[in-house]
Amino acid sequence: MRPLALLTYSTKPRGGVVHTLALAEALADLGVPVQVVALGEPGTGFFRPVRVPSTLIPGPVGTTTLEEKVAGGIDCLEAGLADLVRRQPDVVLHAQDCMSARAAARVRDSGTGVPVVRTVHHVDDFSTQMLMDCQRQAILEPDVVLAVTEVWREILQRDHGVRAGVVPNGVDVARFRHADRARAAELRAQVAPDGRPLVLAVGGVEPRKGSDSLVRALARLEGRRPVLAVVGGHSFQDHRAYKEAVLAELPELGLELGTDVVLVGTVPEQDMAPWYAAADVLAFPSVKEGFGLAVLEAMSAGVPVVTSDLPVFREYLVDGRDALLVPVGDVDGLAAALDAALHDRPLRERLVAAGRDVAGRFTWLSSARQHLAVYDRLPAAVALPA
Repeated sequence: MRPLALLTYSTKPRGGVVHTLALAEALADLGVPVQVVALGEPGTGFFRPVRVPSTLIPGPVGTTTLEEKVAGGIDCLEAGLADLVRRQPDVVLHAQDCMSARAAARVRDSGTGVPVVRTVHHVDDFSTQMLMDCQRQAILEPDVVLAVTEVWREILQRDHGVRAGVVPNGVDVARFRHADRARAAELRAQVAPDGRPLVLAVGGVEPRKGSDSLVRALARLEGRRPVLAVVGGHSFQDHRAYKEAVLAELPELGLELGTDVVLVGTVPEQDMAPWYAAADVLAFPSVKEGFGLAVLEAMSAGVPVVTSDLPVFREYLVDGRDALLVPVGDVDGLAAALDAALHDRPLRERLVAAGRDVAGRFTWLSSARQHLAVYDRLPAAVALPA
């Protein structure tokens, strides 16, 4: 069986990195010789222990702009991957982001002919031509492109002329279903010591997560207002201006930072499942998603989900049966859905039961087997242009 290297741009708990590590471990469980290669400080490591060999490549030094960080990151990854391919010339490189995909394609085109697979989780809305060009090339250059939903397969075909396969995400259902309840109670008491309901948001305060709509919807909830706890937030892009604008709006909405809205930030990996268990509902009003791993994680934990009515969610969710789906930016609709998910007991019970059934359909082992079928079809080496 050919060795495999899964490539990612970070060691932080972002969706693509979570996907990379879980997929690598599932492939290893199937007997695949797999390793993970990422940008990161070798002495720091990933956000959680990893059961497969890993190589961390130090990122660029002295960069200030996002363009410099991306260009420098690609250069660093290229050098590290070139060394890997020299030692393992039969390796398959599977990139999970545009930076590692560009680096892998450069190594292939240098004469190695090593096959490059790319999973496109979503396409970012970059504002500069350099980043837009880089992202487009990272979609066009790989030998095989995969998407995690049919929606993104269609987008790649329509916007880039790329024919992609589809391999969905997975979730570790047992991990979230059997969370430490005592720890969950401790976490809940930290942010809602007065016993108020707890709404959980995952992914930080950033435009793609619809954070502005969420705080406005929270302000419109009547009666005993829940606490909104926002977990996560590490991003390669700089969302400080957006975050500051959202937080500046809180006093006008009658919300207090630290009391009504609590920014928890990045949490230890062992606390992630207890945070879900502590919540009464997951609010996930994203503007754009590739798949939405947080939805499956919450459902595995038995937490009802309120999310956006995006095509990617309609691929595996039915509004009113598995989750409550609200049009993007519909603040009144989001408030009504949150209120129903919090207080309508029969609805909550139906959502929890259906959500567990949905999560059970997506396993990392199934995803790993589908990936293996893709790898088995790859040529020994890619024919390079003269």
